[in-house]
Amino acid sequence: MATSVLSPYTSREPVIHAGILGATGSGYLLDGPFERVEADGCLLLRPLSPEASFLLPEVRIGIGFHWERVEPQRFHGALRVHPDGLMVNEVALEEYLRSVISSEMKATAPPEFLKAHAIVSRSWLIAMLERGRNGMDAAGESHGAHTHISFDNAPGCREIIRWYDREAHTRFDVCTDDHCQRYQGISRGISAEVDRAVSETRGMVLAYGGEVCDARFSKCCGGMTEEYSSAWEDRDMPYLRSVADTDADGGCHCATEDPVLLGSVLNGYDLDNPGFHHWEEVITQAELSRTAMEKTGTDFGSIVGLQPLSRGKSGRITRLLIRGTKESLIVGKELEIRRELSPSHLKSSDFEATPLDKDGLPAAPGEIPAAFRLSGRGWGHGVGMCQIGAAAMASRGASYQSILNHYFTDAELITLYR
Repeated sequence: MATSVLSPYTSREPVIHAGILGATGSGYLLDGPFERVEADGCLLLRPLSPEASFLLPEVRIGIGFHWERVEPQRFHGALRVHPDGLMVNEVALEEYLRSVISSEMKATAPPEFLKAHAIVSRSWLIAMLERGRNGMDAAGESHGAHTHISFDNAPGCREIIRWYDREAHTRFDVCTDDHCQRYQGISRGISAEVDRAVSETRGMVLAYGGEVCDARFSKCCGGMTEEYSSAWEDRDMPYLRSVADTDADGGCHCATEDPVLLGSVLNGYDLDNPGFHHWEEVITQAELSRTAMEKTGTDFGSIVGLQPLSRGKSGRITRLLIRGTKESLIVGKELEIRRELSPSHLKSSDFEATPLDKDGLPAAPGEIPAAFRLSGRGWGHGVGMCQIGAAAMASRGASYQSILNHYFTDAELITLYR
């Protein structure tokens, strides 16, 4: 292995600065002894015992997604309160991970899956810290939204290709919501299994070519994972290739409908939104045309077609032609497509769109559809580890090493710190 693997993190555990965006301007309650100091114009509350914690009574989570809600959250570590009300939790990386694993999935999930998730989350985070130190992303560009606007002569309309990486956070490393990783403090309850999963993999990350892997994960790949370039910049990573999420007999891991397994893995607000391997949604003409206009700023008139122009290897649409009676527009990449067609997000861009008449039957050619039926697969971008698939693998006896080998081709496990 090359010796250039992130030397700042090879011998010490980093401290994470997590911005609690949903709690901006809200109050806090301290439980246990804290030291109050002024630091860089902020109020810094440092815990004086490992058991000390602070409670934020109202935190908005799932911001912009269909499971958005408000709930109380409790955290270990220090609390930094900025003059404008921004709250930042300063916490050791391994403590942060204990919460991420319990927030992204339930702490009752299969132990080998929890270990795999700990390594994936740790790898992504340390890769983000390294990129954040340089103020650049992996392609040499700044963080945030990346937009390319052009004109396509074939359909005779504009094309807007936009992809999003970690938000351009300047006052903290990561936010606590789905835009980075779900981090909800100790509110979810950190089980002995999560403690073991994090402790037994302490400092372990995925590495490739002398660098820590920018490991990714999504809820459900839908049967085939996606390549990195379908969701982010136009380059692919050897360890994030598209792989079939199947076993030796051809059975799909993430197609499980085992209620016991799903109940042990998915949080309540995920279970409130059934349908992840296969899903269907009917959107009326009024809803679709209004949403698309609000999201794109384009008055399509009535939308007469949703035509995929390109798909990734998983089937996710990466370029979609929205044809209207007034205007047409090509949009991409996968997340932008999911955003443009829904008030929050579609579960996936891997879908087939069927125009319907007023009776719910397939619309005749040339007829303005009364609605569109979207028949889709998967939940999320599909790149990297499929959480449902990995949990199903673990429930059938797979080790965390075999889970990681399945989803992250050519990557190796190394230990940065102990």
